[in-house]
Amino acid sequence: MSGRTLVLTGGVGGAKLVLGLQQVVEPSSITAIVNTGDDFRHLGLWVSPDIDTLLYTLSGQANAAQGWGREGETWAFMDALRLLGGEDWFALGDGDLALHVLRSARLAAGDTLTTITADFASAWGIGARILPMSDQPVSTHLDTEEGDLAFQTYFVEQRCLPVVRRISFQGAAAARPGPDVISTILAEDVQAILIAPSNPYLSIDPILAVPGIRDALHSARAPVVVVSPVVDGNAVKGPTAKLMRELGSAVSPEAVLAHYGDVVDAMLVDERDAVLDLGVPHDVCDTLMHTLADRARVARAALALADRLQ
Repeated sequence: MSGRTLVLTGGVGGAKLVLGLQQVVEPSSITAIVNTGDDFRHLGLWVSPDIDTLLYTLSGQANAAQGWGREGETWAFMDALRLLGGEDWFALGDGDLALHVLRSARLAAGDTLTTITADFASAWGIGARILPMSDQPVSTHLDTEEGDLAFQTYFVEQRCLPVVRRISFQGAAAARPGPDVISTILAEDVQAILIAPSNPYLSIDPILAVPGIRDALHSARAPVVVVSPVVDGNAVKGPTAKLMRELGSAVSPEAVLAHYGDVVDAMLVDERDAVLDLGVPHDVCDTLMHTLADRARVARAALALADRLQ
């Protein structure tokens, strides 16, 4: 496939797909629009977990076992913090702190998240372009049986245990897409727009909640292909299946497609899921991405499906 590839992505699962894409197309032809609804201020520092997961993954620094954080991380800061009685529910590694400290300082000086992210990617030799969905803060909140919980409180501190009734994205209505987000979606040389197998509710919905992005996807020349986050009636990782059940949805490719609605043109489905009729074109493959070869296989299959729709 010639031309550029665009990916809407969250953290670990999406980063695997983008890494797979780098194995099959030129990295400089890839643009990732990344969820920032998980971003928050912690200990006075601005933390961007999904952006950082992508930065670590594409630069070869990600922790291979857990998929997020840095390989070979040390924890002297957290040890010292605990001795002082500081909040330790969200762990910041010593190397990881460099990103958060520098990002926070530059934001305070007036730089945008888009510019800062591009500079970090350049410093680490990343060829793909990484675009935050917005330079304005958007905060994912979950209405739960324990009350209103900000995303990181729900995800990390509460370990996704509270039952969720509703999800909202505070600040989204007033936010603007990142400076190059809409023009990239609408660019004539984009051949495929992929929605990564990230959590539809927590990773992709915040992106679609930013005014203008959903409309741009509707108007895009390139086909929009979603890689199903469901495998054999369950989620590979994280609270996707739990959330779907709590919000009254079946855990199936059909339910994921219905959730995205007419923004999607086609779907890549895992071979373990029996699909009767999606109502849109689809292909089937093994979508589990344990190894680099797996990630390349899924990326290749998603691009082939998009190419078939051209």
